[in-house]
Amino acid sequence: ASSSEGEAPIVIVLSWDGMRHDYLDRGDFRALARMTAEGVRAERLTPVFPSSTFPGHVSMATGTYPDRHGIVDNVFLDQARGRYAYSGDASWIEAEPLWIASERQGVKTATYFWVGSETDWQGQGTSYRVAPFDSGRPESEKVDQILDWLSLPEADRPRLIMSYWAGADSVGHDDGPDSESVVTQIEAQDTQLGRLLDGIDALGLWQRTTLIVVSDHGMTAWTEVLDLNGALHAAGLDAVAIGGAVVQVHLKSPVPDDEMRAKLEKILEDVPGAVIHKGNALPESYRLQRHDRIGDWVLVLPPPYAATRSRGTELWLMKAATWVGKTFGMHGYDPELPDMGAVFLAMGRGVPDEPPGEVRQIDLPATVARLLDIDPPKDSEGTSIW
Repeated sequence: ASSSEGEAPIVIVLSWDGMRHDYLDRGDFRALARMTAEGVRAERLTPVFPSSTFPGHVSMATGTYPDRHGIVDNVFLDQARGRYAYSGDASWIEAEPLWIASERQGVKTATYFWVGSETDWQGQGTSYRVAPFDSGRPESEKVDQILDWLSLPEADRPRLIMSYWAGADSVGHDDGPDSESVVTQIEAQDTQLGRLLDGIDALGLWQRTTLIVVSDHGMTAWTEVLDLNGALHAAGLDAVAIGGAVVQVHLKSPVPDDEMRAKLEKILEDVPGAVIHKGNALPESYRLQRHDRIGDWVLVLPPPYAATRSRGTELWLMKAATWVGKTFGMHGYDPELPDMGAVFLAMGRGVPDEPPGEVRQIDLPATVARLLDIDPPKDSEGTSIW
């Protein structure tokens, strides 16, 4: 059925994990090319710090930074609650997500695996929700569900749909950002995006629908595998290191600051550009100052260096692979680095002809809210991209 412009707007947001800003130029991706031709493609989307999946997705949902929403990395330790690790529990999030803001303002919303959407937030849920997260769920099923939602009667149809897609993250990590497997993976994602575009065509919904494709971070080459937990142990420190590019060091036994810094400097002496911060004295620009969720010390590593969770044989195999020229992929680094830039594309209702230059993750909720004619989430600090 065709739709008139007078009907209420619809916004669909897809996040493609690990899609670097320049990946779109790596192949003939017909659906992405259509979005670029009929809509806009930003030069880059700049992540929050650290440029990792869970902080990024929650910032794209709340419009604010990790120091406010509380998700300071994919894995961290909370002094009161303990270990957070890739959690789908929304109670960890301390700022209002977009899907809650939209429901609060009368816009029916559907979420499909977006980080933080798997459970109610402060007692509030969404009209439609697919959970729990399943990494094996194909994008084809997500497209089927999105089109089913769009096909519902007007009174039941969600007007905000947010879905997480696999993007190119896993293959980028495993094979490096320059591998051909990245192109193959994007081709598969693009095929499903094409099915979604065709479905919106068939439903005649473009006059009232905006489709946005974003990502959480880019990807860069990782060739220097660091075993920081092993190094801490070898230095006689009772401590644990958590993280890859940004590493939280938690002391289990107190160590004088001067002695600890000297030992950390010794451990990192072969890592040019590494920066060591006391956990309670991080630069304001990081927007990461959360004393209850930050380590006693924070190590910020430059590419191509990163720490690994691997132990034993797995660690040895990773190091051996790099010795013979194997490249892995990593993110989490300074979001201003070119390779950390992610994608932003939009087409449909309300999208201007002029493509934006650099956009920020925190600007997504304000942009969606403007398109839906509602207020952004309560803690949003971003501004509408157009």
